[in-house]
Amino acid sequence: MPVSAKVRDYMEQGGWIRRMFEAGIALKAQYGEDKVFDLSLGNPVVEPPEQFRRELLRLAQQPIQGMHRYMPNNGYLETRQAVSGSLQADTGLDFTPGDIVMTCGAAAAINVTLKTILNPGEEVIILSPYFVEYGYYIDNHQGVAITVPTNADFQPNLNAIEAAITSQTRGIIINSPNNPTGVVYPSASLQHLADLLRRKQTEHGSQIYLISDEPYRRIIFDGLTYPQVFPHYENTIVVTSHAKDLALPGERIGYIAVNPNCPDRQELANGLTFCNRTLGFVNAPALMQHVVQGLQGVSVDATDYQRKRDFLYSQLTELGYSVVKPQGAFYLFPRSPVENDVAFVDALQEWNVLTVPGRGFGTPGHFRISYCVEDWVLEGAIDGFARAAEKFGL
Repeated sequence: MPVSAKVRDYMEQGGWIRRMFEAGIALKAQYGEDKVFDLSLGNPVVEPPEQFRRELLRLAQQPIQGMHRYMPNNGYLETRQAVSGSLQADTGLDFTPGDIVMTCGAAAAINVTLKTILNPGEEVIILSPYFVEYGYYIDNHQGVAITVPTNADFQPNLNAIEAAITSQTRGIIINSPNNPTGVVYPSASLQHLADLLRRKQTEHGSQIYLISDEPYRRIIFDGLTYPQVFPHYENTIVVTSHAKDLALPGERIGYIAVNPNCPDRQELANGLTFCNRTLGFVNAPALMQHVVQGLQGVSVDATDYQRKRDFLYSQLTELGYSVVKPQGAFYLFPRSPVENDVAFVDALQEWNVLTVPGRGFGTPGHFRISYCVEDWVLEGAIDGFARAAEKFGL
């Protein structure tokens, strides 16, 4: 057997996003790219902002001596200064470069964080629906993933979270704006969650970290201001990347930020730096660290995503689909017209429309649509959604 039994099992259970993406490749080969409407992968088609191109060109034409060499494992001081300064402006908290670790994207940031804080067998709560990789990341570091469902509107269910917290709880991962639902957790919810975690820390004599995964933080709609997590809870660790806000998913550049009010901030930051190295990431990409240093306040235009959301939400609700309206990111998570979400997603392929079943995010009975695609893809998919609605009696 070339792979372990555990990996074989995970491969069979997970990988729905990639599976649908690969199905799209096969359909495009059969029918032509312009006849297939692939809404399966959160891979933005928008190009990075012009400021990114200018900075990249400047570095190519006027290279900094030694700019491709090793640097401290937590990243260039100048880049960490830029990140900490931006966070200080956003939160009003006294961030320093020592609170920041530059990473190979948010995925590396989460793995580094879990490696740093987890003892074998300790538990990490994840809220469903969730990004499917969370469970694998927790298992990577001998932790135990505890899944807690959210409310009908996909907001945190505090009663369910409280019931799930034990003396073994070491962390909880939240993701707002959320993949796959697009919901944003309001400040009031964050404050209630923080109060609960403090109370449970006291009750169990433990330390519970709130790990906030924030790659969609700047893609937010309807004039909302992003509700920052840091001011609510001292033991907060933010993990993020520039994959979505700068449209750089393939460049793998992100960071970890430790709350400056965390009582063990220095030891925690040292542990994160150590694990960044020993997990084999060594350091975040040098060139990208130089580029994003001056782009901390820059983002793609979220109004374009809002326009796409409005079009798709309007079309689907008119067809009878039940959808919670997203407030950010670039996903919709409608309820499947039939209980078997895989059967519904398979049926959509009859009309060359590709989505991802909700069970791929720990929530069967729904399906995810990614609308970070060209307008013609969204417009072309509507006929398939209409035919499916008719077929399943919406």
